[in-house]
Amino acid sequence: TKKFTNASDIPAGFVEKNVKLRGKVHHVTERGLEVEHIPIRVPFVTSIQRKWQAEGLLLVRLAGVELAPQGMEWLRRELKPSQVIWFQLLGREHSALECLVLLNKGPFSSVCLNEEVLREGLGRTVGVEGLRHDSRLFWKLHRRLLRAELKAVRKKKGMWKEESFSERIKGRISGSKFLQAAGRFLSWLRSKI
Repeated sequence: TKKFTNASDIPAGFVEKNVKLRGKVHHVTERGLEVEHIPIRVPFVTSIQRKWQAEGLLLVRLAGVELAPQGMEWLRRELKPSQVIWFQLLGREHSALECLVLLNKGPFSSVCLNEEVLREGLGRTVGVEGLRHDSRLFWKLHRRLLRAELKAVRKKKGMWKEESFSERIKGRISGSKFLQAAGRFLSWLRSKI
């Protein structure tokens, strides 16, 4: 029932047991998601506790994902302010929490944003900070994330998209020093005529 306002407030046992917490997204930043923790509500106790609860936001990062710049923009579009998410604690690094972030898409379905970002080709898989590399959970999660990234690679989505033949030709022509010099010469020649 306690509201966590800082990553260091969360008991080590919660992180070790990979507890899921609920929160409201306030901002999407380069450092991660700024989330307000929503504690479990107990009718009489919650109303009393609210008066003494501190204000603050938790910094939640998508575990196992290195976001591309387009990934940040996608998250800003996907996560509306004050949207409720669930985040499963996997590790804690200084003032940030490494988490699996789940977004409800309806009454009976949710989406793991870590996987969704990779499936859209908006990031790449990295090691999950905070989990021991010899743990079963580490390899299970890492395998899920790699599968999601592989789908984007196969479908050539996001950062894995290849340029078409005409885009490659246009890029080479516009980058050609000879054609740039010829264009400047023609501009100069027109100005003299």
